[in-house]
Amino acid sequence: MDEPSLNIPEWSVSELAAALKRTVEDAYPYVRLRGEISGFRGPHSSGHAYFALKDESARIDAVIWRTAYARMRIKPEDGLEVIATGRITTYPGRSTYQIVIEALEPSGLGALMALVEQRKRKLAAEGLFDEARKQLLPRLPVVIGVVTSPHGAVIRDILHRLADRFPRHVLVWPVRVQGDGAAEEIAAAIQGFNALPETGDVPRPDLLIVARGGGSIEDLWAFNEEIVVRAAAESLIALISAVGHETDVTLIDFAADRRAPTPTAAAEMAVPVRAEEIIRVESFAQRAFACWERAQAGRWTELRALARALPSADSLLALPRQRLDAAGARLPRALIANAQRHHADFARTAARQHPGLLQARLVRGRERTQDLFARAQRAARMLLARRAADIERADKLLAALSYKNVLARGFALVRGPDDRPLHSASAVTAGLRIAIEFADGRIGATADGRAVAPKRGLRSRPSEPGQGSLF
Repeated sequence: MDEPSLNIPEWSVSELAAALKRTVEDAYPYVRLRGEISGFRGPHSSGHAYFALKDESARIDAVIWRTAYARMRIKPEDGLEVIATGRITTYPGRSTYQIVIEALEPSGLGALMALVEQRKRKLAAEGLFDEARKQLLPRLPVVIGVVTSPHGAVIRDILHRLADRFPRHVLVWPVRVQGDGAAEEIAAAIQGFNALPETGDVPRPDLLIVARGGGSIEDLWAFNEEIVVRAAAESLIALISAVGHETDVTLIDFAADRRAPTPTAAAEMAVPVRAEEIIRVESFAQRAFACWERAQAGRWTELRALARALPSADSLLALPRQRLDAAGARLPRALIANAQRHHADFARTAARQHPGLLQARLVRGRERTQDLFARAQRAARMLLARRAADIERADKLLAALSYKNVLARGFALVRGPDDRPLHSASAVTAGLRIAIEFADGRIGATADGRAVAPKRGLRSRPSEPGQGSLF
């Protein structure tokens, strides 16, 4: 067994660790390493991220410094298969080697889809995709906010479609829709629109559209970021997601209040067709006017029915008049008969009494008789006054119901030879003698037989047998 050579240089642990570090870094300045992320629990309080990359038979420690972590479009996710670009170095404190990652990208389309599904399950578990959270879109928004790139066909398509259907005031918040920082700009735009005061110089939108044209999953990745999805879910303004083509699905589509297959379709969802709305409003106006006409016709029919059912003034006053006349005729006789009966009773009583007492009773009886006569006179006057007031009220009612009030307003009543009112022009023939009654008298006339059609817009009312109409 060979003994160690005593002339080998002596190294300290630190010197050896430094030499190994230089050797490893010189041999592997930059590498692209494929592996599965393991042990990632989020960034450290310092902002750095620590985890491991592994495959079927090996693993290597990995670190991402804070500045590089902030620039990364794809953040580390536990279990995600990635391709890491960085440099190999050692960590002398633990005598281990590690990779310092400067760029991170998913390993193929499958890894991206797996990451999307993982985020989708996570956000759905938090309730961000619940239907109960979604708002109804306004029927006709006054101001529409659009979050998209100011360059390209998307904004032109949206503005053109809005102008065709129903022109609205549009506010555009320009953002990058792909690349580094795109997700932060999109989320900031959504939050910025929501932060606008309702009565400020810049009007607060009633509806938001987040739009982007089609592209690969990598191009649309900004709309899968949590910061964008959470901003869309927390928006107090109704939001339409119009990202990519109809077959493209991003996580913002699940958080938005409505998903449009294309930006043009989002504009169609935002506003109705103006011509169709005008036709709809006109239809409502016609229906409302027809309902009003039917209601007026119904009220007129009820009024005519009530007028026919109303008794005439003579029939209303006939019985009170008879009772008043009978009472007036009986009152003088009743007063005389009552006085005579009391006088006879007084005379009979006086004949049976002592002259002195008789004289006293006679005096009292005379006084009582005079008092009763005075009371009877007052009662008769009051009764006659009430009857006269009843007659006056009945006379006013008769005057109110009389057709002569209508004649006093400038109308005339046409009567035929039999002195009955004529209700229509068809009842008048040539040469017919008619009488025209005005408020101050009648005149005779002879009809020439020509009927003039009523003016357009005036309704002709059918004549009714029995009672004539003065309306």
